[in-house]
Amino acid sequence: MTDTENRDDELAGTEQPFVQHLVELRDRLLRSIYGIAAILAVLLFYPGPSRLYDLLAMPLVKALPEGSRMIAVGVVSPFLVPIKVSVLAAVALSLPWILYQIWAFVAPGLYKHERRLVLPLVAASTVLFYTGAAFCYFFVFGQAFPAIQKMAPISVAVSPDIEAYLDFVITMFIAFGVAFEVPIAVVILARMGIVSIAQLKSFRTYFVVGAAAVAGLVTPPDPVSMIALLIPMVLLYELGIQAARLFIKHTAAPDEPL
Repeated sequence: MTDTENRDDELAGTEQPFVQHLVELRDRLLRSIYGIAAILAVLLFYPGPSRLYDLLAMPLVKALPEGSRMIAVGVVSPFLVPIKVSVLAAVALSLPWILYQIWAFVAPGLYKHERRLVLPLVAASTVLFYTGAAFCYFFVFGQAFPAIQKMAPISVAVSPDIEAYLDFVITMFIAFGVAFEVPIAVVILARMGIVSIAQLKSFRTYFVVGAAAVAGLVTPPDPVSMIALLIPMVLLYELGIQAARLFIKHTAAPDEPL
């Protein structure tokens, strides 16, 4: 039996009618929504929307001058903004469950070597995104906000708006979360044969320049934040090169040369 026939046998009996696929897709979407709703219900009860926002705003509040507080410009902002935070937190905490539903939907249609390729990438990308957001909250905010406050003129009363702060935090979390996906991008490019390991090594200088430009665009206007994003991106690029070497070796198709 040829290698092509062997791969065809892996999917034998897995074909499903189109309607059945739609039904399964609906069920997976509903399960994802139920998971988000369950976590949201818990968060609304404990610690509660107001407490969640206080936790989110803690790095900025600590950096404000003594006696300063955040303000709410909108009439309903004190109510809606904490609710938004709760919903976003529920989605973020549900991400592993959502990705599992996606994986369970597409896995039956993949070859065995493709499943070895996709599952580690999904798991690693989730962990890296969480790591990037946590790094931003615990380290970058703690360094950037005090530096920004020191730059403020003495004649200016610093009282940030809670909705503007939420928009800023979401942007920063996404920026750092995506930036920490550098190893995944490197592995995918190498695994698809778009670039070789040797080419990735030769692109180091260009990547550092590009990463510096990205860090300067997405971070607050202070050198601490820029360097805090640039250094992890460079280190993660190197990690991606090493991971790509191992990944290509262990996820090759049966008839694919290593």
